[in-house]
Amino acid sequence: MSTVTVPVSVPSPIEDSEQLRKAFAGWGTNEKLIISILAHRNAAHRKLIRLTYSETYGEDLLKSLEKELSSDFERAVLLWALDPAERDAVLANETVRKWNPSNHILIEIACARSSNELFLVRQAYHARYKRSLEEDVAAHTTGDFRKLLVLLITSYRYEGAEVNMTLAKSEAKILHGKISEKAYNHDEIVRILTTRSKAQLYATFNQYNNEFGNPINKDLKSDAKDEFLSALRAAIRCMVCPEKYFEKVIRLAINKMGTDEGALTRVITTRAEVDMKVIKDVYYKRNSVPLDRAIAKDTSGDYEDFLLSLIGHGSS
Repeated sequence: MSTVTVPVSVPSPIEDSEQLRKAFAGWGTNEKLIISILAHRNAAHRKLIRLTYSETYGEDLLKSLEKELSSDFERAVLLWALDPAERDAVLANETVRKWNPSNHILIEIACARSSNELFLVRQAYHARYKRSLEEDVAAHTTGDFRKLLVLLITSYRYEGAEVNMTLAKSEAKILHGKISEKAYNHDEIVRILTTRSKAQLYATFNQYNNEFGNPINKDLKSDAKDEFLSALRAAIRCMVCPEKYFEKVIRLAINKMGTDEGALTRVITTRAEVDMKVIKDVYYKRNSVPLDRAIAKDTSGDYEDFLLSLIGHGSS
């Protein structure tokens, strides 16, 4: 599922740290050397490199990278260098500080991660910002969004495959009833979406489709401009079919009049080690163009090289 290509024989964190230090030395930064190392190490390797670099040179690797790099390339490398939970904590913090109801990054973090991953994000947030993530989400959001997001971000769902079909049928009816009444912010809708396991929700949404003749997300599209409905649809897609959700984020990021580098960087750095192979397949089926070709057409320079390396197009 990961598209990150790691060498058969990975150099030691000491060797990698020395090479990175060399890349920063002299008049110009050796961006190609940085890409050849960081884009071809998994999360565990990168964590050790960062620790070793700090112990050897007395400076956080992120600080060195910040000094040497710039623009979209800098943003991509810095996000990638972070531990996955810390990366999500940084993204969540940026999102709550510039809160916008149409921004679904908090929903991605809450719904596309496992329960344990989300728990680690909350721990990383606590350690980095000396506040809880739920505290900041509650402070920066309002109304229905606050109700939904606080519960999503604090959720610890059952991760097993067991499904209760009787429950799926009864909750499909509840969802259909409330959606028919246009009571989209009803406590029952929020309760079901924020507490049930993903397997249980999948069964419930299938039951909804079978019994009422429409996918639930189609019924939640009654008002295309309603941002709360858009948030509900995003949560459902992230939980039951994250690869289709992220393919759409990439497609919209590339197909805009100007590229949305923020969205493109976020999806590639957060999904490269998770399900990027599947996202690439979905992208090709949907657009008849390989993802690497679409990215190459819309990006350039070191930023392009780095993203292509992360999705398995560059050489290790």
